[in-house]
Amino acid sequence: MDLEKSPAERPAVPAEGCLTVAIRLPVRIVVLVLVVPVRMLWDALVVGGRFLRDTVLRPVGRVFQWVAWAVFVWPWVTLWRYAVVPVAKALAWLGYVLLVVPAVWMYETVLTPVGHAIAWVARGVGAGFARVLRGLGAGFAWVLRGIGAVLTWVYARVLTPVGRAVAWLLRGLGIGIGAVALGAYRVVAWLVRHLIVVPALWWYEWVLAPVGRAIAWAARGLGWLVRMIFTGVGAALYWTLRVLLVLPALALWRWVLVPVGRVLAVVAREVGDALGHAWRVAGHLSLAVGRFLGRLFRWIFVEPVRWVYRSVLTPVGHVVRDTVLRPAAEAARGVGRVTRQALATARESARQTRADIRRMLFAAPREPERVPLAKDRREPGAAGTRTLGSSTTALTKD
Repeated sequence: MDLEKSPAERPAVPAEGCLTVAIRLPVRIVVLVLVVPVRMLWDALVVGGRFLRDTVLRPVGRVFQWVAWAVFVWPWVTLWRYAVVPVAKALAWLGYVLLVVPAVWMYETVLTPVGHAIAWVARGVGAGFARVLRGLGAGFAWVLRGIGAVLTWVYARVLTPVGRAVAWLLRGLGIGIGAVALGAYRVVAWLVRHLIVVPALWWYEWVLAPVGRAIAWAARGLGWLVRMIFTGVGAALYWTLRVLLVLPALALWRWVLVPVGRVLAVVAREVGDALGHAWRVAGHLSLAVGRFLGRLFRWIFVEPVRWVYRSVLTPVGHVVRDTVLRPAAEAARGVGRVTRQALATARESARQTRADIRRMLFAAPREPERVPLAKDRREPGAAGTRTLGSSTTALTKD
């Protein structure tokens, strides 16, 4: 932590000049006087805006939201849910019944057997055509083998000797033409060398090279002269502009603008610090004034209203509740019970009347016969039990 650092390790606070100290106090006083009303007005506007937002804008916004939902969203949702979706489902069902089902039936009962038949016929035709092609291929192969044998004999006995003779003639002719071309090339090369190359070299060495060197030397001299002229003009312009513009501007910047700028920077910094300080002080003042006004409003209005509510309205309300509302509620509940009992009695009487009328008109319904249980079938009842004192057995009958 900074508190644990030694004095040598703590950052040094920059010293402030006398100009800063002289400007700070009056600036802060003036700014505080100007900012306090603005801050109080701002805090009043903030409080009023929050009250307006919580009490007016938010309920109105919710009402507008509900109205917008009821006017713009709910009709489209209802139309989509109760009109578009059922119609789409009905159209999909009709499309399935009218298109998909007939298409599937057509594919399964018509197209598939027809396709199988066509495939079977195509396989038969293909097999026959393949057998015919194999026979034709064997015949063509035999014919081609004969033609190949004839062509082989012609190549070996006729074309090979003729080709060798033609190659021997062409080789001799090529040797003669090459000798003639070599001699002509050498003659043309000697003529070109002595008629074109040697005069061109002499012209380059003794005419063009000296003239080019002279032209290059003159161009270098002219370039040096132009460079010197432009260098002198540039130096003169540089020093003229430096003396007439740069040095005055530099002196103005160094001896006028920089000090004024530093003073203005100090003033601006102090004004900014004074504004921040004044805004915070004004906030505390505004908070104190607001608390005072709130407490005054509480003492003048809220506490009397609370006292009236607790000391007057609450006892009166309890008395009214105990003397008027509770007996009225008990009487209303008694009337409700009596009414419900009367209605139940009337419903039961109406039910009995309907049953009597039904019996008079259509007679009483027959009761269903009771089916004896397994244990009833297996064991007799109390009246039909087998005992020795009864005459129901075969041994005790008279």
